[in-house]
Amino acid sequence: MSRLFKFFRSKKPTDQSEEIFGTIEMATAVLLIEMARADFHQDEYEDKKITELLEVHFSISHADAQSLFEEGQKKADDAVSLHEFTRALHTKLTQIEKEKVIGMLWELAMVDQELDKYEDYLVRKIADLLYVSNTVVLRIRHEVTAK
Repeated sequence: MSRLFKFFRSKKPTDQSEEIFGTIEMATAVLLIEMARADFHQDEYEDKKITELLEVHFSISHADAQSLFEEGQKKADDAVSLHEFTRALHTKLTQIEKEKVIGMLWELAMVDQELDKYEDYLVRKIADLLYVSNTVVLRIRHEVTAK
C-alpha cells in the first residue's frame, strides 16, 4: 500500500517540449492552434500564419517555430481545457504582453479575411481568462483589421 502512495506522490516526468521552448511559448502555440481549430476548419494558411506569428513574436528560427507548432498540436490534441495554458500566461505575462497574445489571436482569426462567430467567441474567452478587458480586445481587433 505504501508503494501506491509513493507512486502518486512521485514527481511527474518533465515534459521535454516545455524544457526546449518554455511554458509561455508552448501555451501561446496551443492557444493559436485552438484558434485555428475554432471554426472546425484548420487549413494550411492558418498553420503557416501560426508558424510565422511564433517566429516573429518569440524571435526564433523558422525551424524552431515549426517544431513549436508541431509540439503545440500534440499538446492541443491532449488538452481538455484552455485553463492550464491561459493560467500560465496570466501569471507570467505583463498586461502589454497579454495584449500582444490577443493581437496574435485576432491576426490568425482574420487570416482568411472572414471572422467566424466561434473565432470571435474564442478570442473573447481567452481574453477573459487573461483578464484583458473587452474594450481593449475590441481596440486590438480594430487595429488588426485596419492593417
